[in-house]
Amino acid sequence: MKKPLIGLSVALLTAGATALAGAPVAIAAPSTGAATAAASTGTVESPQAGQLAAVTFAGTVALSNCSGSLIRFPASTANDPALVLSNGHCLENGMPGAGQVVVNQASSRTFTLLNASGGTAATLRASKLVYGTMTDTDVSIYQLNTTYAAIQSSSGIAPLTVAATHPVQGTSIKVPSGYWKRIYSCSVDGFAYRLKESNWTFKDSLRYTSSCNVIGGTSGSPVVDANSGQVVAVNNTINESGQRCTLNNPCEVDQNGAVTVRRGIGYAQQTYTIPACFTTGNRLDLTKAGCTLPRP
Repeated sequence: MKKPLIGLSVALLTAGATALAGAPVAIAAPSTGAATAAASTGTVESPQAGQLAAVTFAGTVALSNCSGSLIRFPASTANDPALVLSNGHCLENGMPGAGQVVVNQASSRTFTLLNASGGTAATLRASKLVYGTMTDTDVSIYQLNTTYAAIQSSSGIAPLTVAATHPVQGTSIKVPSGYWKRIYSCSVDGFAYRLKESNWTFKDSLRYTSSCNVIGGTSGSPVVDANSGQVVAVNNTINESGQRCTLNNPCEVDQNGAVTVRRGIGYAQQTYTIPACFTTGNRLDLTKAGCTLPRP
């Protein structure tokens, strides 16, 4: 049985734990005032020009096998049911097949919500899996049995905001893993027209520069724009050994069908298309104008 990302072995996952021990990451405390305003009013506080957002573990979550984040959309309100974002290949029932889309499936999955320093802030519980797929993208979205306001009142943690615009090449990004409590730092190297891994194909995947050498357990981590503090993608895979288009070894395919293999390079799936598929009350509506997520 393989462990995400997408199928890294348990041996590698354990080796990663040894390598990461004793390597803490320096992080800054979040601005609770800005986070509170964002959760309450649906607006987002951005850093001043020339400043980078303080990306910490606050708002990230640890799953049993992956990482994730407590997220909101630009139009979400404090009293909406809260959502958690991770990968489709992190579903508790296993990886969905190519072409499979799961919507509104009952779930009682639990998530460990982290504070800025990586400590446990709360245990969250899902009421359902709102959306999950590995077709075109690699995403899962869970609805919790509580609201953003209730979570912030009890834990002091506000959700991360999912940006509704396409990320830009060269942008500085952070990838905070709730599973490993490690933050990776790199930049957006570019975008893969198609990313093929075994039976799955992802579209317009975000490619990292080499310093984001993600490992098993980081699957589902939010990819945060270090300038805005917003989520622009969800971390999902890396070419582990230089193989071509196999499990753990994704390859890029361009518009003409040419294949490129980039050993040691990681990828994430963009999230800017997701807000267009949700309406009032954080309700999924795949028929909404502008929604391009695959349907069942």
